[in-house]
Amino acid sequence: MTLHINTPLLESRPLSQATGRRIWLKLDALQPSGSFKLRGVGHACESHFARGARRFVSSSGGNAGLAVAYAGRQLGLPVTVVVPETTSAHAKTLLALEDAEVIVHGSSWHEANALALTLVGEDAAFIHPFDDPLLWTGHASLVDEVAKAGVVPDAVVLAVGGGGLLSGVVEGLQRNGWEHVPVLAVETEGAASFNASLQIDTLVELKQIESIATSLGAKRVAEQALVCARQHPVSSHLVTDLQAVRACERFLHDHRVLVEPACGAALALAYDGQRLGEAQNVLVVVCGGATATSEQIVAWREALTPA
Repeated sequence: MTLHINTPLLESRPLSQATGRRIWLKLDALQPSGSFKLRGVGHACESHFARGARRFVSSSGGNAGLAVAYAGRQLGLPVTVVVPETTSAHAKTLLALEDAEVIVHGSSWHEANALALTLVGEDAAFIHPFDDPLLWTGHASLVDEVAKAGVVPDAVVLAVGGGGLLSGVVEGLQRNGWEHVPVLAVETEGAASFNASLQIDTLVELKQIESIATSLGAKRVAEQALVCARQHPVSSHLVTDLQAVRACERFLHDHRVLVEPACGAALALAYDGQRLGEAQNVLVVVCGGATATSEQIVAWREALTPA
């Protein structure tokens, strides 16, 4: 029994027709908390619970915080989530819906995270949004499910924020004997900390995030993301905010699933067949995102579209 569910794996006819190849969708937008985060967060929470934790603390106004709140409610433990002032009212409503205590602090995730760390007492476990081996092992289950379904991709497309999903997918590929399967790691141009780090093979911290894809808004990725790029074929790709938002709208029309611009970044690459290289059997991780609304997507697109 796990807190996450085995999500659907579907061939996308619209994407396959658009690109001239077979495009497979791993629909982690359908996880109970709204994103792939529940895989790793659920695994971490269950592990800490088994070791005696009786409370969870998190620092995320987005999908990681929602996953911790969901996991805590399922395990019967109280959850405190510290969010920055930039967190939307909708996100705070979703956290409250999961019975989490929400504390607003600081202008960025880094400030919220600093406060969250001071709240971790003896009986509490801190659940990091992306930089924890427990998370990566949990996220790797996504690849296990693809393997069990009998689909063998020759490329995987995913979005990179802090690098937790990338680290987990690479772990999953390697433990299933798919060391040769390349990963196409996608960021928006204003949140490209992984791309910057990859260029000089050392961690780079961005001065600020200049993208609406706030779920990709880690100023610095986890060290493990670079380790994965050294040990596995990983290529970095950038899309604009407008391309990401347009991909969200197109995906909603094609598959009736609403995702955040962070997920739209990966979908933007998938819709552009020319950027998929020679791969003919492509797995796209539809990582989801619960905090965006259709109204927001439309407003972003209108604001970003040149006059």
